[in-house]
Amino acid sequence: MSLESLFSVKEDVLIVRLIGELDHHATESLRDKWKDMLYGHGVKHVILNLEGITFMDSSGLGVILGRYKEVLQLDGEMVVCSISPSIKRLFEMSGMFKIIRLEENEIFALEALGVAS
Repeated sequence: MSLESLFSVKEDVLIVRLIGELDHHATESLRDKWKDMLYGHGVKHVILNLEGITFMDSSGLGVILGRYKEVLQLDGEMVVCSISPSIKRLFEMSGMFKIIRLEENEIFALEALGVAS
C-alpha cells in the first residue's frame, strides 16, 4: 500500500492528513509536498492527523522530525492527533511526545493552537 497525503490550511495552521504506509518509499515525495505547503501558504503551525496510517518506520519518524524542526524555525508548534495504538507506541518509544504535543482529534488540536473549529 502506498501513502496518500491530504493538505488543507485553516488560518495559520497546515493540516496534514496521512493515509496508508509511511515508510522509506514515501518519505521523499511527502517531504517535498509538505515543504511546499508549509512555505507556500503562510502557515505557522502544523496538525498531523495520523488516523489513516497503517504502518510507519524510522524514516517516517525522520520526515516528521524534519518538518517539526522547520515549524520551530517559524516559531510554530506541531500537534499530532488521531493516532492508532501501534503508532502511538512508536512515538512513545522514540521520544517524539517529548517535543510534539498529542491531542485526541483535529478539533482539540485546532483549539490547542488557538484556532476555532
